[in-house]
Amino acid sequence: MRTYAPATVDAVLDDLLAEPSIARGVVHHQLIPARAARTAPLPAWLDPRINAGLERRGITELYIHQAEAIEAVHAGRDVVVVTPTASGKSLCYTLPVLQALASDRSARALFLFPTKALGQDQVAEFGALAQLSGLDVAAATYDGDTPAPIRAAIRIAGQVIVTNPDMLHAAILPHHTKWFQLFEQLQVIVIDELHTYRGVFGSHVANVLRRLLRLCAHYGSKPVIVCCSATIGNPLELASTLTGRTPQLIDRNGAPTGERHLLLVDPPLLDAASGARGSALTLANRWALPFLRAGRQTIVFGRSRTAVELLLSGLREALREHAGPRSRVRGYRGGYLPTERRSIEQGLRSGEVLGVVSTNALELGVDIGRLDAAIIAGYPGSIAGTWQQIGRAGRRSGVSVAVVIASGSPVDQYVIHHPDYLLNGAPEEARLDPDNLHILLAHLKAATFELPFEPGEPFGPGPADDLLAFLAEDHHVRQAGDGRWYWSSENFPASAISLRTAASENVVIIDTTPDRPRVIGEIDLFGAQTAVHEDAIYLHESAQFHVDRLDWDERKAYVRRVDVDHYTQADVAVTLKPLDVFGSAPLPGGAREHGEVMVASLATIYKKLKFITNENLGWGRIHLPEIELQTTAAWLTVDPAAVTTGPGGAWRRDELDVALVGAGRALQAVASFLLMVAPADLGLVSQVRSPHHEAPTIYLYETVPGGVGLAERIFERTDELIAGAAELIAGCACDGGCPSCTGPRLEPGIDARALALRLLATLGASIPARAA
Repeated sequence: MRTYAPATVDAVLDDLLAEPSIARGVVHHQLIPARAARTAPLPAWLDPRINAGLERRGITELYIHQAEAIEAVHAGRDVVVVTPTASGKSLCYTLPVLQALASDRSARALFLFPTKALGQDQVAEFGALAQLSGLDVAAATYDGDTPAPIRAAIRIAGQVIVTNPDMLHAAILPHHTKWFQLFEQLQVIVIDELHTYRGVFGSHVANVLRRLLRLCAHYGSKPVIVCCSATIGNPLELASTLTGRTPQLIDRNGAPTGERHLLLVDPPLLDAASGARGSALTLANRWALPFLRAGRQTIVFGRSRTAVELLLSGLREALREHAGPRSRVRGYRGGYLPTERRSIEQGLRSGEVLGVVSTNALELGVDIGRLDAAIIAGYPGSIAGTWQQIGRAGRRSGVSVAVVIASGSPVDQYVIHHPDYLLNGAPEEARLDPDNLHILLAHLKAATFELPFEPGEPFGPGPADDLLAFLAEDHHVRQAGDGRWYWSSENFPASAISLRTAASENVVIIDTTPDRPRVIGEIDLFGAQTAVHEDAIYLHESAQFHVDRLDWDERKAYVRRVDVDHYTQADVAVTLKPLDVFGSAPLPGGAREHGEVMVASLATIYKKLKFITNENLGWGRIHLPEIELQTTAAWLTVDPAAVTTGPGGAWRRDELDVALVGAGRALQAVASFLLMVAPADLGLVSQVRSPHHEAPTIYLYETVPGGVGLAERIFERTDELIAGAAELIAGCACDGGCPSCTGPRLEPGIDARALALRLLATLGASIPARAA
């Protein structure tokens, strides 16, 4: 019989490590000591009412990063504050804004958060401090959930507008004449969670901010910009690129932290020959259960929607054995409705929810209170993201535990066996390209709609006249007799721009089980082709739903509740065609190039996989249209002569195919370390005979439309990339290739490891004698 008795975090961890089957998998165990607070006095210029409000909250002094930021903003300087999760970054902008409102009732502030949840959190937090300070402040959330009657009141009387980039882009900037009070009196712009503004989303938001600051100049306001970020490698560069201004960097963290145990865990090796390992999800549940049974609040992170639902199902099933806290374990991910997510967040703060299984949706600073343990099933893909998830446990004082469990992928295996990479490596650099021509032109249309352009007026990298002349050819804009450029189309340009996804629409998921069908979630188009194709099993809050019909044209998936013992996994066929070459250079045994490509993805078949064992129970075909992505790529081409007459003799076609895939997977893994990006930011296509080159080719393409500069950096660092891939494969202990180096074994009886190393040697890699 299972018992559910309260226990300390230390006691639970000791019991787990006393179990040999668990302890064997611990590759690294580090105790990160507690750190005392470093503080500074409250500024003398702060309004006495705000001082009193802070005192009522138990705050009599500030952390040093808070004090430095507040003084800089008070002096009219832009800042970027970079400190870990739960270090009190919000006070860095809350206090200057409250001071501005205490001094001038007509002052306005604009808070930007990447998600609605964060915005709603901050309104409550800001309003509570204002109330404690005796200040009557009109702070309100303006997002897609705000009722129409309230929107009008916010436009007129709102002093602090809390919104997200999507609403600013589509609902505020195009209607700026209704918001003249905001734009005339705007004193502070807050950009929280700065590190999330990367890639295509960041490139769009940089242009939204260009439009915002252009309107501020038109209305005569000069706001200070406050950026807040979790730890990343290039915060100053990112803030400068995003805002077009140069802020002051504040990164001396003064917040205290409790003692934290950090464990890196590798699942057991099941087959030395193939390199197959145990499931990271199963092991994550084994680590999480003792903490839940001891009444310790625990968060488990999965890397995908499916992983979250499988983890949640496993935990609930295990807790069903005895009167355990089964109902107090919830799931949390992007597809859930806002009301569900708010309920879970509130339950975590109150303690009613004991455990939560989440995607990276809870990496961001949503207030969920203090948790005791964070179990991370699979490396999140970046150092910054990993520390964000680790920081969800032990956010204040007290002992906490964070466990990072590797999957069998090359990236995970590298990280778990190189602890210094995670513990001491430089965090990733967030990259964006606001001058990406597709994005720049789209926002130039929106900016012209909002306000005519003067001759020679800059937008982005320089004067906009040439780009406006290009838009005039399609009659979007026209140049009047006064020389100014005016919007001349009937279309509303902002509505055609999606800031977040390559596809501008989502698929709505409708549950037809009850008498009245209800919407239970939504998913983007790229995710829909693999998650809600017809006959898929869609998982939501650990419940299973069969997809009866997917109306692709109407963007609706109709599902019904079922109870089955399997889930589905779709295969996607990816083809790639180069469109333009931006640069090329020779390599030993081949060449390297980078340029523009068209990538087409087509969901082909799905497999039915049994829970826990992943046994294949059958398959079916998927009938959906192809989705295209125009982006940038870097590629390596092998000289055809090198594979017909090179060392080792001529290659057989099947050997060459295995070598290209194996070397490509290692190159893809090493590129994510080398460029400090998430593995999901780069896709892989290998071709035995590329139609473009008539030669064996490995492509690494960016997975966002237009690219954000990663392909060019791969091209520039190709030699390091090839050397790193050879080192990764040569250092693997497997016999003939495995998921940790060259990927799953594709051809029985073929040594993928040796073939991949042979191919990399052809391209100039130095192979250690013991691995050759």
